[in-house]
Amino acid sequence: MFSSVLIIHYGLHFIAPALIAYLFFRSNWKVVYAIFLLSMFVDLDHLLATPIFDKNRCSINFHPLHSYIAMGIYLIGLLFKKTRILCFALLFHMLTDAIDCYL
Repeated sequence: MFSSVLIIHYGLHFIAPALIAYLFFRSNWKVVYAIFLLSMFVDLDHLLATPIFDKNRCSINFHPLHSYIAMGIYLIGLLFKKTRILCFALLFHMLTDAIDCYL
């Protein structure tokens, strides 16, 4: 059985971005949703950790692409039209992972 934490986590990674894409970018929602899904590649930094997965570890500021410095770069990226959606997707990903730290 799935726990409520997993349902919340994966709902925020897959369902919420679809809703955001459809509600706010209706004319290009499929492209925006694809960008949200591609932003999941930020989790490749988990491969640098030992063990790769630890259910009790908070990703925020542990993995390099989940660090506060990286998040600062993502925030700066919001200022530029060409990187805005990707950086928003990355920040939403960070928010989703941050919620895990408190559940």
